[in-house]
Amino acid sequence: MQANNRVYIATSLDGFISDRNGGLAWLDSVENPEGDDMGYGNFMANTDALLMGRTTFETVCGFDVEWPYTKPVYVLSNSLTKVPAEYEGKVWLVKGKLPEVLQYIHERGHLSLYIDGGQTITNFLAQGLIDEMILTVFPVLLGGGHPLFGDLPVAQDFELVNSKVCLGKLVQSHYRRKTGRP
Repeated sequence: MQANNRVYIATSLDGFISDRNGGLAWLDSVENPEGDDMGYGNFMANTDALLMGRTTFETVCGFDVEWPYTKPVYVLSNSLTKVPAEYEGKVWLVKGKLPEVLQYIHERGHLSLYIDGGQTITNFLAQGLIDEMILTVFPVLLGGGHPLFGDLPVAQDFELVNSKVCLGKLVQSHYRRKTGRP
């Protein structure tokens, strides 16, 4: 099996993944009475582990729910020195250059990775390390906040695999890198 780094994330019409205060309340702006997971379950079924940045990890830890992941979670951080006790055995800290981090994770048998967090996604893109992206666009303009994509050193080509309307209001598009990794 070949290594595959994938993104599954929601964004506002103006390209933000959280509001100015890091808030995510806008994700509840579209009713979902049937609990449609919009392909997330299938995405996760084809995922070995998650790799997220510290900010995303801290955001998830702040949700008033049980730990939402059944797969191993790696947190990319240069500042965290240990995992909170309640996440031991579920979360592992990693740091270093991305190729080295990926090698470490791959050596543990995790080849299909869910890359999460705006800065982490941008860092992976900057090094040509994202293979697929599933982006769900919400019909809201946040007017500011944390952008999905930051500046990249070079343009990158992705091709549309498919696009669909979810819940009659959201547009979900699946993109795949057009060329191989650098």
